[in-house]
Amino acid sequence: MTELFIRLIRRPQGLVGVALLALIAVTCLFGPALAPYAPEKIDFLGRFRSPGWHNWLGADEFGRDILSRLMVGARSTVPMALIATLAGSAVGAIVGVGSAYLGGRIDEAIMRTNDAVMAIPGLLMALLLVSTLGNGAGNAVIAIAIAFAPGMARVTRSVALNIRNQDYVKAAIARGEGATWIIFREMLPNVMAPIVIESTIRVSFAVMLFATLSFLGVGAQPPASEWGLMVADARQYMYQAPWGLIAPSAAIALTAIAFNLLGDGLRDALNPRDER
Repeated sequence: MTELFIRLIRRPQGLVGVALLALIAVTCLFGPALAPYAPEKIDFLGRFRSPGWHNWLGADEFGRDILSRLMVGARSTVPMALIATLAGSAVGAIVGVGSAYLGGRIDEAIMRTNDAVMAIPGLLMALLLVSTLGNGAGNAVIAIAIAFAPGMARVTRSVALNIRNQDYVKAAIARGEGATWIIFREMLPNVMAPIVIESTIRVSFAVMLFATLSFLGVGAQPPASEWGLMVADARQYMYQAPWGLIAPSAAIALTAIAFNLLGDGLRDALNPRDER
């Protein structure tokens, strides 16, 4: 792990990604304690106050400090995106490896069903699921996880097909090991590298998708300080106080960029060609 981390930070994209994610992690962990004001503190005399000493990133339509809301809202956006990605990746990886191991008609049936689900755009799938489950951050996480699972299943299966023909898998079959044991003990651990890389990149999409659902009113609900919800609230005042729209939008973009850079850095660090 130490060697992998050193190889990661030696690459510009990896170093920048790690630095940005470290800042985001600190914000998620200590945001409420570091925030200069309470996120819901209303100051009608400071409505639409421009960025300055009192409010570093300005104030919104209720005089609430935007920086404080961003710092507290990080807990409502980033962890939710991580949970959704982890859940979707776990389900997709198990389905993909299981399909590759079983093969034959079962593999064909699973993958054709998977392809049919993948034909539905992720945002549309998430909206359909949230409209069925009901509005709320928890249901949005479930919807994003389900929307992500088919793509991860396809990626994992493509790698697991090669693993399926390895000698140690054939040896496990010859010993009479069950399908569950082979899938979880022999095959799944050996496809973790591409799963980790793909999951890291998918977090950026989960952040944007979760923010989009909140922006559309079906994700996090007021008065939460979720970034997508902040964008939705500030939209009608974008000409009067553009900083209310720019700040949360920039936070979403930087978080997505950070995870993308980390994914690219991990891909290069795990690439055997870099050893030469």
